Amino acid sequence: MTMVRSSTKVLLALAAMVPLAGCISLAPKPPASLLTLTSTTALPAGNTQTSGTAPTITIQVPVVGQSLAGTRIPVQASETSIAYVAKAQWVEPPNRMFARLLSDTIPAKTGRIVLSSSQAFSDPGAVLSGELRAFGVDAGTQDAVVVFDGSLIRTTGKVVEKHRFEARVHVSTIAAVPVSVALNQAANTVAGEVADWVGK
Repeated sequence: MTMVRSSTKVLLALAAMVPLAGCISLAPKPPASLLTLTSTTALPAGNTQTSGTAPTITIQVPVVGQSLAGTRIPVQASETSIAYVAKAQWVEPPNRMFARLLSDTIPAKTGRIVLSSSQAFSDPGAVLSGELRAFGVDAGTQDAVVVFDGSLIRTTGKVVEKHRFEARVHVSTIAAVPVSVALNQAANTVAGEVADWVGK
């Protein structure tokens, strides 16, 4: 008799939870698709490089402020407030995507070999680091904006060079697709300018 009562209580509890299942969400609904960056300058397939004949470089993932630490696209609504582009989400944080974009662009434009962190342990070659200051939309001008403060050590233990790079691309509408396309263009422009700087 006790087992029957226990089973009945369990079934009643489960039945009570069914209507709530459609009302409660423990995570935000994901967008229909995730956004990413695509390099417009990269080495062709089959290309072979060797550190015996080419200089090397280690590219560190840029640091970012809190507004760029996640996967949403920030919109600078005013000098003191930030919103986000609706239904827009990167596949990973923008600083990681930008580091990968640099890793595609710099070898293609300079001939340098990009080393991984494990390969760079004994001799990192040149070291590129920095801060991704902006990677979003300026609502006032309706521009997609990418700002990167680069720090470059050309020879281990030597002088640090710093340079700020900025690119703006106008967006017709502040929505996921036009903003991501404009940011991809701006990011490639900055990556190309960084590669030119590294290659001097």
